Amino acid sequence: MALLTGEFPDPVVVELPHDRHPAFALTAEHLGDGEAMAAITKDAGDDPDLTHHAVVRVRVRPGLPGSGLVFRAGVGVGTITRPGLPLPPGEPAINPGPRRIIAANLAAAASALGRAGESPDVVVEVGVDNGAELASRTLNPRLGVEGGLSILGTTGVVVPYSCSAWVDSIRSGVDVARASGATHVAACTGSTSERTATELFGLPEVALLDMGDFAGAVLKYLRRHPVDRLSVVGGFAKLTKLAEGHLDLHSGRSQVNPEHLATIARNAGAPPELLASIGASGTALGALQIAQEAGFPLGGAVARAARDAALGVLAGAPIAVDVVCVDRAGEIVGRCQPRLSAGRIEEES
Repeated sequence: MALLTGEFPDPVVVELPHDRHPAFALTAEHLGDGEAMAAITKDAGDDPDLTHHAVVRVRVRPGLPGSGLVFRAGVGVGTITRPGLPLPPGEPAINPGPRRIIAANLAAAASALGRAGESPDVVVEVGVDNGAELASRTLNPRLGVEGGLSILGTTGVVVPYSCSAWVDSIRSGVDVARASGATHVAACTGSTSERTATELFGLPEVALLDMGDFAGAVLKYLRRHPVDRLSVVGGFAKLTKLAEGHLDLHSGRSQVNPEHLATIARNAGAPPELLASIGASGTALGALQIAQEAGFPLGGAVARAARDAALGVLAGAPIAVDVVCVDRAGEIVGRCQPRLSAGRIEEES
C-alpha cells in the first residue's frame, strides 16, 4: 500500500485464512529508493518460540514487467540447499503457506486501489533481524536451510502450547532424511540421547530427528512417510511413558507410572519381591536402580514395551523399530533389537 500510495497504514490489517483479520502495529517503516519497507515485532504468545520478539522486515519493490510475484530472502532468512523441503533447493525459505497469504494480501491491496484482477509484478523480500544467529539454534542447519530462519505457517495463527513449530521441524526432518536417501533414522529425546545414537549407529546428521517430547508426531508422520528402520533413543523415564502408550512425553502432560513399570517387569519374569519394590518406587530412575541392584534387566523390558507401543501407532507401516534407553549420562540401560510389525520378528537381545 505504501509503495503505491506513499502512505503506510498503521496498524496494518492482514487477511488470514478462515476469515481472520488481525491488526499489527508497525515497528519501523521506510519509503524511498523505489521500495517500501515495513517491520513488525513478532509476539509468539505462549508458544515456546525462540523468535519471540524478533523483528520481521519486509521490503517490496516493483519487479520486471511480466515477472509476477517474486520472493527473495532478506538478511536473516535462509536459503534451501537440500531436497525434501516444500520448496526446491535455491529458493528462499519462505514456505508455501506464507507465500499464499502474502499473495492474497497483495491482491486485496490491489483491489482496494481499484486494480482488482491485476497480477502485480512485485519483488517481496522477507528478513528477520539477527535471524542467522537465531537459526543456529534451530534445526535449519541440519535440514539444509542456510543463512537464516525459515518463514513457516499455514494459517498465520499459533495455537497456545501447540508447539507447532517443533512438530513442523520433525516432519521436515523426516522429509529431508528421505530425500537424502536415508533408510535408517533415529528419533531422539534430547542432546544426550542424540550423542548416544550417533556413537551407536554412526548415522549422518541428516538422519537424526530431534523428537523431544513429541513421540506421536514422529510415529504418525512416519506411518504415512515410512523409512526402513526407526531407532527411538531417549531417556529411560520418558520411554517408560511411551511404553505405557503416551505419545506426548512432556512431564506436564504425562507421568511415570510405577505400577505400570511393575507390570512390565512382571511380564518380563521379575520375581514378586522385586515387583513390590518397583511398584513402590517414587521415580523411574529409582525403579531402574532397584532392578539393576537385583540383577534384573528392567531397561530392556521397557525398551521392548516402548517398541511395541510404537509399532502399534505405526499400524503396520513397513518400518523396523528398535528402542534404546539411556540414563542421564547417556549410558545405555536398556535396548531391544528391531522388530517389523508388517513382517518377521528379529531375534530379541
